[in-house]
Amino acid sequence: MLAHNYYGSASPSGENRVCEQEESMLRQAGHEVTTHYVYSDHWISQGWLGVVKGALSIPWNPYAYRDLQAHIQAVRPDILHVHNSFPFLSPSLFYAAKKQGVATVFTLHNYRLVCASAMLLRDGAPCHLCLDKQHTWPALYHGCYRKSRLASLPLVFSIQMHHWLGTWRHKVDRFIALTTFQRHHMERSGIPANKLVVKPHFYPSPPDMTPWEKRHAEVVYIGRLSEEKGCLMLLHAWQIMGSSAPQLRLIGDGPMRTQLAAAVKDLGLASRVTLQGACTFEEGQKWLAYAKLLVLPSLCYEGFPMVIREAYALGVPVAVSKHGAMQSLVEDGHTGCLITVGDPEAWSIKVMQMWRDSKRLEIMGRLARQQFEGAYTQNINYKQLMGIYQQAMVQHGKDQAIR
Repeated sequence: MLAHNYYGSASPSGENRVCEQEESMLRQAGHEVTTHYVYSDHWISQGWLGVVKGALSIPWNPYAYRDLQAHIQAVRPDILHVHNSFPFLSPSLFYAAKKQGVATVFTLHNYRLVCASAMLLRDGAPCHLCLDKQHTWPALYHGCYRKSRLASLPLVFSIQMHHWLGTWRHKVDRFIALTTFQRHHMERSGIPANKLVVKPHFYPSPPDMTPWEKRHAEVVYIGRLSEEKGCLMLLHAWQIMGSSAPQLRLIGDGPMRTQLAAAVKDLGLASRVTLQGACTFEEGQKWLAYAKLLVLPSLCYEGFPMVIREAYALGVPVAVSKHGAMQSLVEDGHTGCLITVGDPEAWSIKVMQMWRDSKRLEIMGRLARQQFEGAYTQNINYKQLMGIYQQAMVQHGKDQAIR
């Protein structure tokens, strides 16, 4: 059984897509898959009443607990695999599953179990205060969720409550961390090391690589246009490069779009930078397939940026911020380049070095595809997931084949 709280459709989420891809992968392999999905749009449409319901649901939702118990009793699954319980499903899911004797797996798409912002980020810089202190009061003091103490309160209470209850130590049989970096930090938070397993995302059925000579002389960014993604810093790096800067296409939408559009004009970048805006996944993949470089200048740590996996699948090298999970995903000088976080001067120098060495850039693209084929295919991911499910069942006291 797969459980997931879909985010609002106004905020497209990679987590939604990962859940759907894993569901499809399991069905293709012949497994019986039951889904227990809820959709935030249902409550968002209720306005302030929906907001209040969401806030009250974060620590514990008795209705979600009741509904999951009934669903489990009806279908008797071997495994409950949760992708996102925030905000309406809540951690009550794991208690319901345990009461019904079902093994549990939880994919950690972010750091929400220990961080109210879910990103280990505050004021545009990495923050470990709550992790270091093993307490969430700093998050309340700083209003880390949506820059509001009131909005942060339910999250702070939930994190602390489930730490005290031992929910993550006793009610989850296996956690899936997306990178070794994330695993390290979640272990620091108190999750038992023997319950943490690293499994990255995969790309199902990628197309063939676009021949290098047919690609556009273009650099692309694909993602949310928000402060933590570092796009404003990237524009300043492009200004420093001057007339030598390659064409840059920013694909995505978000709260900073208006500010970025003004910056493009103010910095004199109208001829070098295109704000593409939001597009479908398929359209984004076409832009990426014909690009020669992907840039990801994130100020936050990131979990596992799916666009890196997509770039590798399409044979596109990647320039990323040198911190967090991305240091374990991108091999400097091999599949891409690691660049100092938030430093437009460093970004301008490194990007120009890569861009001017076209032959090396092409080789990096081929190496990126090789990295994909060795780590991020559906077949490899399926074997990893089956191993994790089996471990969870053994942990739970059941050693049987998964249906």
